[in-house]
Amino acid sequence: MGGHEKMKVCYISSFYPPLIFGGAEIYVRRAAEKLVQQGLEVIVITTNSKISIKPSIEEKNGVKIYRIHPLNIYAIYNTLSKPALIKPIWYGIDLLNLHSYKVIKDILIREKPDIVHIHNFKGFSLAFNAVESLNVPLIFTAHDYFIGCPRENLFRSSCEVCHAPPIICRLYAKIQRYMKDNKPDVVTAPSQFVIDKLKKDGFFEQVRTMKLPLGIELAGNEKIEKDYETIDILYVGRVNRYKGLHILINAFKELEHKNIHLHVVGEGEDMEESKKIAGFNSNIIFYGFMPDRELVELYKKANVAVVPSIWCEVFGVVIIESFKYGTPVIGSNIGGIPELVENGYNGYLFEAGNVVQLKKVLENLIENPKELKRLSDNAFEFVKKYSMEEHTKRLKKLYEEVLGYKRAR
Repeated sequence: MGGHEKMKVCYISSFYPPLIFGGAEIYVRRAAEKLVQQGLEVIVITTNSKISIKPSIEEKNGVKIYRIHPLNIYAIYNTLSKPALIKPIWYGIDLLNLHSYKVIKDILIREKPDIVHIHNFKGFSLAFNAVESLNVPLIFTAHDYFIGCPRENLFRSSCEVCHAPPIICRLYAKIQRYMKDNKPDVVTAPSQFVIDKLKKDGFFEQVRTMKLPLGIELAGNEKIEKDYETIDILYVGRVNRYKGLHILINAFKELEHKNIHLHVVGEGEDMEESKKIAGFNSNIIFYGFMPDRELVELYKKANVAVVPSIWCEVFGVVIIESFKYGTPVIGSNIGGIPELVENGYNGYLFEAGNVVQLKKVLENLIENPKELKRLSDNAFEFVKKYSMEEHTKRLKKLYEEVLGYKRAR
């Protein structure tokens, strides 16, 4: 294999811990470290929070990490705070960023990976071209809708799902299609919903695609027994409009039960607004950001978690994280959520944005602890097929297939 015995994989990801903006980079680290434990060699190309022309190199848990600072009008991790008017310029430069193209290509020439796996590519738009120019097998995983939507979430600033993109977004998607369309050997996504959406928008019609759900480390074989004296409802996620926390708070406020608590974990730009909606309800507790150790305790204690998104959620790591502690989930019937939450088996679905429907589902469960316990047992069983062990087995098999296919050509 390229002169080395072990298979060598290069991951390209916009962010990598300690720079974390979402679930994708946490997953990339877990997958990279797990593959190293299983005998593969893994290098990661990601962005740097320090300005430098040359990449910095570090090693963490057996993974070699190259951090690049793509030259642009502002650093990628500052995107959220920038005014809307200058963002199109940043995206325009990113589409044709020869600096990141050259740095990535130089690293690939030096490292000679057997396979490259691109995850999020914001800041690295020309990575696809760099890999193609060296004829290295390429896999792309779509963790969001960025390839066809600069906002990444198919969501308008007016807080509605975007069904008719404005002309600048259509132009952006057209350029992305032209530049990336047949570059990957395989395209994967955590849910079928994302694959179908990409195909519908004319992406990767000639490329092999496959649903590959993300994996998590399971919490052991012993299921935690929960207490149903008080009912603890959990929300974990960004406190942003499109995550639908306001829907959950409004539904919770309508409940007339005394022995219930709503625990809200996460930060985001709608924190003040959310607290305002909650009012002086002492049964709603806001924690802000919470370290993993403490969050685990809440997952264990929670009787049900709610994922009330009004955007087309790609997968929902919070759903499988909840399941692994035997916590059933009530989720919006949108995006990839229905691929994980099976109505009446490991949780319940409700129509996205429908406060009345969510209230009814919550009411029904609060009044039926037996039903909650049954859902809890099923959730714990269901999640076993999402173990990181299973996931990396499938990843390795995919890498071997792509390598074999590329060599045979």
